[in-house]
Amino acid sequence: MKKTAVIATAAAVAAVAAVCAVPASAAPADPGSTLQAEAAQDSGQGTLNWASCNDPTTPALQCAMLEVPLDYSRPHGQKIKIKVDRLPATAPKAKQQGPILLNPGGPGDSGLWMPAYITGQMPADVASEYDWIGFDPRGTNASDPHVVCDPHYFDGERPDYQVSQGTSQAWLEKDAKYAADCAANWSWLLPHMTTVDNARDMDSIRRALGTSKISFYGGSWGTSLGSTYGQLYPSRVRRMVLDSIVGPTITWYDHNILQDKEHQRRFEAFAEWTAKADSVYHLGTTADAVIKNYYAVEQALRSNPVDAAPAPGKIGPAEFEDTFYGGGYNFLRWPRMATVLSAYLVNHDTRPLNIAYNRYAAPGADDGSFPSYNAVQCTENAWPRDWQVWQKDQAAVNAVAPFYTYNNMWYNAACMFWPYQGNPAGRLPITGKGLPPVLLFQATEDPATPYEGAVAMHQALPSSKLVVQTGGSFHEILFHGDTCLDDTFIAYLRDGTLPNGKGFIAKTCAPEPDPVPTYIDPTPAATKSPQAKGSTSTTARTPANDPEAVVGRL
Repeated sequence: MKKTAVIATAAAVAAVAAVCAVPASAAPADPGSTLQAEAAQDSGQGTLNWASCNDPTTPALQCAMLEVPLDYSRPHGQKIKIKVDRLPATAPKAKQQGPILLNPGGPGDSGLWMPAYITGQMPADVASEYDWIGFDPRGTNASDPHVVCDPHYFDGERPDYQVSQGTSQAWLEKDAKYAADCAANWSWLLPHMTTVDNARDMDSIRRALGTSKISFYGGSWGTSLGSTYGQLYPSRVRRMVLDSIVGPTITWYDHNILQDKEHQRRFEAFAEWTAKADSVYHLGTTADAVIKNYYAVEQALRSNPVDAAPAPGKIGPAEFEDTFYGGGYNFLRWPRMATVLSAYLVNHDTRPLNIAYNRYAAPGADDGSFPSYNAVQCTENAWPRDWQVWQKDQAAVNAVAPFYTYNNMWYNAACMFWPYQGNPAGRLPITGKGLPPVLLFQATEDPATPYEGAVAMHQALPSSKLVVQTGGSFHEILFHGDTCLDDTFIAYLRDGTLPNGKGFIAKTCAPEPDPVPTYIDPTPAATKSPQAKGSTSTTARTPANDPEAVVGRL
């Protein structure tokens, strides 16, 4: 059986290679001196012609499309368009502090919701002093074109993630097909969707705004984007805030392994919280009992999947896992997650599972930012091309972190077949040379961007100050009501004030309290619009309209 799978996989790789053959000239440029030289050149971008976004909740919001080069080594060649929005400064000119660009991560998530949301979390005097700039990264969402590959990739019922269930061959074929579908239509664009390309788009936005410097706030992959911009254009940075930080040197493959181990810890924390609330959920008084019940539901769904309506298809074990992994990003989901298990096992009620799946994991109209996610990760590092290497590595991780390992592996397995060989040199090296003070925020228990990444970024940026939420677990920790964190961010934006701690960590903040255990009544009103795993349309759930939302896979 193992040999058959390997032979079939080799055939799949050959088939993809035939479709995905790309000339050497399409490969991304090596990071280093070439990029630094090109960064000083005219970007060949268009102009921003602002018009009302016709947003009834934020009438002052303005929108525009900006032409930028497909390939910055050919600045006056083929163009694509970036969707940009702006909430203009309203303070007197003498008090205005220029534009601040915003990115929530992904890679590939829409940032168009951020100007209205973040200004709503700020004191009016600080909000009024900046032009707040959101944008959709190239190839995503409302930018033009919007890359779509195999729009039914996330449709349920998907193959079981667990390799013990004999579904590896199905997943290998599914991921090979996804990579082939991307290459069939988008081979001209996908090699130019890296973090460096997006950072250069940010500088095109800066040029089009007519300003010599920008400020930046980014979370998750946005921290990689921001630090890359700072490396390419240090003299063009006024202020920079990085929230929930991707390490600057770790490969994406190794980053995923770190995520697996941290998600295991968060799942165990959820189980401990649920066990303490046995009088509410009746799932056992120990974490082990709760975990056993979680896997009992997953096993039951292998035989009897649940109707996913209004989403298409069924909720099987893969959809069940997708419904739960986001609890590591946002523990405000824990009451609903515990309700799902309790309702299924105690009350034989599948409605809470259906509601949670449609809120957290159901596919949207297309595959959202998933092509961008792959284009960034698969292209920026060399990934193992041999399935046997993945098998061995992931089995070792799964032995200590079974909650998320195979889910995460198959989410990233398109990189095994991606047509553009990863850059062996890795991502652009980050030294921080010439940057003004940079403010870093990190929770110690964040599973998506583990704490090690913040330590490495702080070491790489000599001018940085690190603020740590000890015991915190939110992914992207600002704007969740922690005044210790938010006030530090606000003071920095107001006048550049930095925390004055003298140690490696400049300031520590306490975590938010755990949510109150509540059995959530499964009524139709609790159902929200589906959001695809990886989907980030401008109408997707965000912290602006749902406190249980998760922003960014990274």
